[in-house]
Amino acid sequence: MKIHVKKGDMVQVISGKDAAAKKKGKILNVDAAKGRVIVEGVNMIKKHTKPTQARPQGGIVEKEAYIASSNVMLYCSKCKAPVRVSKKIQTDGTKIRVCAKCGEEFDK
Repeated sequence: MKIHVKKGDMVQVISGKDAAAKKKGKILNVDAAKGRVIVEGVNMIKKHTKPTQARPQGGIVEKEAYIASSNVMLYCSKCKAPVRVSKKIQTDGTKIRVCAKCGEEFDK
């Protein structure tokens, strides 16, 4: 499955429980096989953990969970909005992702 975002991209949530707050965050992990991504500070869950050597107390840990990649859009810092992505071919033949509205390059 092909995903339109990569690890390290700044995205905004457009669907789901975090969409009303217009949450933005950096992509921490991508699962291309399932079409899901983990976004920093979005879809927080509480995980109950047993005591381990690293965490002798155990307890409840808050962490990010996967969301569908279709629920996020790339965020353009120049437009200050979530935007669609288009491809641009450079002079050396490589393709880069650019903002469809203003033309700002995402792959630098």
